[in-house]
Amino acid sequence: MKILGLDTSNYTTSAALYNTENGIITLSGKLLPVKKGELGLRQSDAVFHHTKQLPEVVSHVFENEKEIPAAIGVSVRPRNIPGSYMPCFLCGEGLADSISGICGIPVYKTSHQIGHILAALYSSDRLDLVQKRFIAFHVSGGTTDCLLCEPDDENILDITEAGTSLDLKAGQAVDRVGLMLGLDFPCGKQLEKLAMKSTEHFRIRPVIKDGSCCLSGLENKCRAMLDNGSAPEDAALYCIEYIYASIKSMTEYALKKYGSLPVVFAGGVMSDKIIRNKLEKDFEAYFAEPAFSCDNAAGTAVFAALKGDLI
Repeated sequence: MKILGLDTSNYTTSAALYNTENGIITLSGKLLPVKKGELGLRQSDAVFHHTKQLPEVVSHVFENEKEIPAAIGVSVRPRNIPGSYMPCFLCGEGLADSISGICGIPVYKTSHQIGHILAALYSSDRLDLVQKRFIAFHVSGGTTDCLLCEPDDENILDITEAGTSLDLKAGQAVDRVGLMLGLDFPCGKQLEKLAMKSTEHFRIRPVIKDGSCCLSGLENKCRAMLDNGSAPEDAALYCIEYIYASIKSMTEYALKKYGSLPVVFAGGVMSDKIIRNKLEKDFEAYFAEPAFSCDNAAGTAVFAALKGDLI
């Protein structure tokens, strides 16, 4: 049995095909084109590029597949909270509804955030956690959230915010510092590669208020480092290690508040090897592999499988 997943975020057009018989998910994705030196896209441009890219991306996961999928999972909003809306998600939702109408198959709609968390659980072989309480981080260009996750019949996961960024999001900080260093957007992979050249050691005290972090000072600190003659790789490492220190402190706060729970890290920023290696030493932590950490449709396919009792 095959399940199609779709996700049209503000960064990537993505599709996934979940084979429930062998548990394998085939991924297909394409970044939205961003002009050099710019930070992201306007929503109108994102919608345009998703519309152009969806046929290619979806066709790729069906290259060797003739079977009509049994169901479709699709992200239709950033988060499952009132007022959470971005026009780019209409692209995936519209295609899912069209395929459903043509093929007579069900569509299961969820949030981009839940998709990220389920992709991380799938990738780390911990889908069993959907029946338990756990802490999840969703760290990307639009979110830096620490979340208490509990089982929920309607949404699979009931999410309570335990902490967030009170200003700049981690992915925004990565991209702003990356552009400052002359890297191309999105800057995460290039910033990590540059940071690995540094031999500096930093003592960082992140700003944490009631379990939430403040990251706006990070950009200013990196700029000051460069102005004072620091090497680009040192500024890159400082940026990454500051984000790590912030996430570590937020995790410690949440575990103290909610008790000893497994911690799952999801979102594009969590694909950074420097951050991952440190957090794995600190906590009972589970990470998605890089392909399942960045924006992808695996989690929406898993959501449809769970909602439709197909696994």
